[in-house]
Amino acid sequence: MQITRDGGKTWANVVGNVSGLGKNSWVSTIEASRFDEATAYATFDRHTFGDLKTYVYKTTDYGKTWTALAAQESGARGYAHVIKEDSVNPNLLFLGTEFGLWISVDGGQRWAQYKGSNFPAVAVDDIAVQARESDLVLATHGRGMWIIDDISPLRALTPDLMSKEAALIPGKAVQYFEAFGGWPEGDETFTGPSRPQEAQITYYQKGRHIFGDLKIEILDQNGKQIDTVAGSKHRGLNRANWSMHVKAPAVPPAASALFEAAQGPRVLPGAYTVKMTKGDNVYTETLNVVLDPRAKFSLDDRKAQFDLTMKIYRTIEHMTYAVEAIEGVRDAANARAAKLPEKDPLRKRLQDLAAKCDGIRSKIVATKEGGMVTGEERIRELLGQLYGAVNGYEGRPTDYQAARSDSLAHELEDVIGDFQKLTQQELPGLNAGLKKKKAEPILVLAEADWQKKREAAGGSGAGAGMLLMKSRARAEQEEHAREID
Repeated sequence: MQITRDGGKTWANVVGNVSGLGKNSWVSTIEASRFDEATAYATFDRHTFGDLKTYVYKTTDYGKTWTALAAQESGARGYAHVIKEDSVNPNLLFLGTEFGLWISVDGGQRWAQYKGSNFPAVAVDDIAVQARESDLVLATHGRGMWIIDDISPLRALTPDLMSKEAALIPGKAVQYFEAFGGWPEGDETFTGPSRPQEAQITYYQKGRHIFGDLKIEILDQNGKQIDTVAGSKHRGLNRANWSMHVKAPAVPPAASALFEAAQGPRVLPGAYTVKMTKGDNVYTETLNVVLDPRAKFSLDDRKAQFDLTMKIYRTIEHMTYAVEAIEGVRDAANARAAKLPEKDPLRKRLQDLAAKCDGIRSKIVATKEGGMVTGEERIRELLGQLYGAVNGYEGRPTDYQAARSDSLAHELEDVIGDFQKLTQQELPGLNAGLKKKKAEPILVLAEADWQKKREAAGGSGAGAGMLLMKSRARAEQEEHAREID
């Protein structure tokens, strides 16, 4: 092991200064410190001598003396291949051995094996810190390349933080472009998981959470809860994923699924608050959500897109309420008619009301499968297509899309107006007749009551259609709780 301090003109062999190391040991790697020119790290490999111990050393005086780092004493297994110093925190070290990745946050005094992301106990031959994204890139023997996304939480693991019972780690969430990579070409095609499109919320727990609730909430700039996410109760670092989407709009059932409206719009960039309730203790931290750095559109463009998407979203929900109200009256009329004698005049009037309600409903939703093929595209299908187009691109929407939103909303209101006129004309007389027969009156569902039921039902940012389209990717990416134990 040689060192030069004059640009390579002269070299000095310093391997003799390494104590506790057998002769002719293979120097597997040398890592010069980014922070102190007198500091360096070295790993040695003696497996060809039948010695599988982990040899890791550090010098702070240009190799005159070397200190053995306590990897073996911390449980590290396998002969060492590579050691890497973090580019930001000099106390954060990464060690690749024949049996996995080991991490130290205190300059090598103690080490822990990395088990997140289902990372196997595989040989780690090389390590790189990707400075721009703060990612850790691992080259393994036989298991390909692995990327640990955003190691900034590891940089935050100071002795002060780890002395606390729990803490949220400050973070940033990038709204990377959401894109679908197409379908696989066959059984032999390999498609690796994409980087997470969710916001990763990282928190630390000194010990495993056992008693009481562990709840994570997302609050907007006004302190209003906009989502909750599931957390892990493991000891150490944990990650929970927030989709950054509001829940998908409620869509009325029809002859075909409305996949275009299967996902809620993504929240606007800005500062959000993460609130973690752990038993009786509450922890809060700011989460900054930012645009994809590759985006060509501005924040104003993004806001215009979000506003129009939410406008169409509200129209879809208003439509869903209207369809449910129409169906409620139709079904109630049919149910009451079925209990009356066949020749009862009230029975015929109730059946006529149900048929008229069906006719009004068919102006809103398609009643036959096929869409464009059969021509069965009603307001529901057209609104869904418009919503999908605006929600699918986060840049500024077109003037046509804004105008189309208004025209479809007006068309919907005309149909709802027809339903209101029908019920106002028919229900008073019908309910009077039902009252004489001691039957329940037919009531029209109020939109406020529908909204309460909708809010109680809850929901997430991705609907069934989006989950079907992304099922394979989600299966590979779902890592709601990743830990270093």
